[in-house]
Amino acid sequence: MAVRAIAVVPRDQGVLRAKAKRIRRVDSSVHRLVADMIDSMQAASGVGIAAPQIGVSLRVIAIAMPEEEPFAMINPEIVKASGVRPVTEGCLSVPGYRGEIMRSIKVVAKGMALNGKEIRIRAEDDLLAQALEHEINHVNGILYIDHLEASEQLHRIPDLPPEEEGGEAWGGP
Repeated sequence: MAVRAIAVVPRDQGVLRAKAKRIRRVDSSVHRLVADMIDSMQAASGVGIAAPQIGVSLRVIAIAMPEEEPFAMINPEIVKASGVRPVTEGCLSVPGYRGEIMRSIKVVAKGMALNGKEIRIRAEDDLLAQALEHEINHVNGILYIDHLEASEQLHRIPDLPPEEEGGEAWGGP
């Protein structure tokens, strides 16, 4: 549908830090939002995106695993998480940086599909588990940088083209 601008820190702290609102009914506006999210995520070469990242404070996420069709979850929540593992993570809203954080090994998430039916997704020790946690954190106003234990765990990506840096410089946690 449309590629929208990605909200970035520190400029867009308001929408990125707010707890997003639940969706009561899946209608055509939600379908358009998801289409825009997927277009925006793909244009930015992302794996996942949450509605607040395009300036919409609603509880919607979209994820696209490599070689798979993207999917969306409405009102997603983690219902079970276990184990921990270190991961290196980045975010479209924190361009130009990667951080070393801990994520769950096993994740079970539930929410609604675009057809309004409840879905559950189980993921273990892979990119999907990481993406589910990352994107569901977004709709709760949490960024991956909030999980950093020390600023030394955040690294600038060297030689990033200026058009991918996202504008304003970000000073870290």
